Amino acid sequence: MTSQTRIPTADQIRRAPKVLLHDHLDGGLRPGTIVELARDSGYEGLPETDPDKLGIWFREAADSGSLERYLETFAHTCAVMQTRDALVRVAAECAEDLAADGVVYAEIRYAPEQHLESGLSLEEVVEAVNDGFREGEARARENGHRIRVGALLTAMRHAARSLEIAELANRYRDQGVVGFDIAGAEAGFPPTRHLDAFEYLKRENNHFTIHAGEAFGLPSIWQALQWCGADRLGHGVRIIDDIEVAEDGSVKLGRLASYVRDKRIPLEMCPSSNLQTGAASSIAEHPIGLLRKLRFRVTINTDNRLMSGTTMSREFELLTGAFGYSLTDLEWFSVNALKSAFVPFDERLAMINDVIKPGYAELRAEWLFQQSAVSSG
Repeated sequence: MTSQTRIPTADQIRRAPKVLLHDHLDGGLRPGTIVELARDSGYEGLPETDPDKLGIWFREAADSGSLERYLETFAHTCAVMQTRDALVRVAAECAEDLAADGVVYAEIRYAPEQHLESGLSLEEVVEAVNDGFREGEARARENGHRIRVGALLTAMRHAARSLEIAELANRYRDQGVVGFDIAGAEAGFPPTRHLDAFEYLKRENNHFTIHAGEAFGLPSIWQALQWCGADRLGHGVRIIDDIEVAEDGSVKLGRLASYVRDKRIPLEMCPSSNLQTGAASSIAEHPIGLLRKLRFRVTINTDNRLMSGTTMSREFELLTGAFGYSLTDLEWFSVNALKSAFVPFDERLAMINDVIKPGYAELRAEWLFQQSAVSSG
C-alpha cells in the first residue's frame, strides 16, 4: 500500500494543515467558558453548570431532532456573548482551539446583530471579535501553531438588517472581515428577500456566501446563485437532488448540478452537522462521497463544533473511515477550501504552495522512512 492510498492515522490527521470556511463563532464555545461567562454576567438560564455535563447537554440537544431544542442551544451561547470582554475571549479561544487542531486558515462567521443586548454597537461587536482573533493568533504562535482567521459577518434571513450588515462588512473589509453571509431558517425566508444587500456587495466587489441547500433543496441553491450571485454555497448538500445515479453506476447531472460543477462553485459541507439536521442519514451515505468522485469543489467544515461535539480532525477521521480517504484526498479538500477562501489570490496561492502542500508531503514521507526502518531492521 502506497502513501497515495494508505489511510492516515488520527495523529497524522491532527497534524495535517487544514482549512475551515464554515464555522459559527456562537457554535464553538468551550463549555467551561460558557459556565464562567454566565456566572460573571449573572445569566441563570443554563441547563447545566458543570462544564462536562453542559457539553453533553449541547450535543444531545442538537441530536434530539427537535428544532426548538437545537435553536435553544444558540440562545444560551449568545446570552453570554454580550460584552466586549466576552466576545474577545470567545474569539481568542476559537482561534487557539482551531490552531491546536491543525487548522492554518479559518473563516469564522457570526451575526453582529445578536450581540447588542448589553449596549454594544455593531461596530464595537466587530472590533471586539477582530481583536479576539488577533489575540488568539498570537497565543497560537506562542504555542508553536500558525493560524490566520478572517471574519464573515452574518445577517439573519428572518430579520431586516441585511443591507446594514453588508455595509458593515464592507466598512471593515481591510480590518479582518473577509466577507458576508446570511443564515437562519431557509423555508419561508428565501435569499431573494435580501437582494439589496447582495446587489450592494457586488457593486463594492466584495465577497459573500449564502446558507443554501441545507434543508430547503434545489430552489434555495438556484436562488442563491442565479438571483443573488453567491460566491460559495453554505452547505449546498441538496445539490445531490439534481444528480441521477443509474443501476449500472452511470451518473447524469441536471443543469443546476452541471452549472455548480462547471463554474467550480465551492460547497461548504459540514458532515456531522448535516446528520443532525437530517440532510444526510449517515456519513457513509453523505453526498460528499459521490460529489468527491465527480470532482465538485467540495470543502469540509465543522459548522458548530460545540453542538456537534466535533473538530476538523474529527470530520476528516469520519470521512476516512467511511470512504477510505488518504492524505492525498484530505489535501485535495484542503486545497479546494483555500482556493475558495475570501482572501487575495496571491495570499491563497502562497499558503497552498508554502503551507498546505509541504505539510501533506511531509506526512506522506513519514511512511517512506517507516518502511525503510522496517526493511533495514
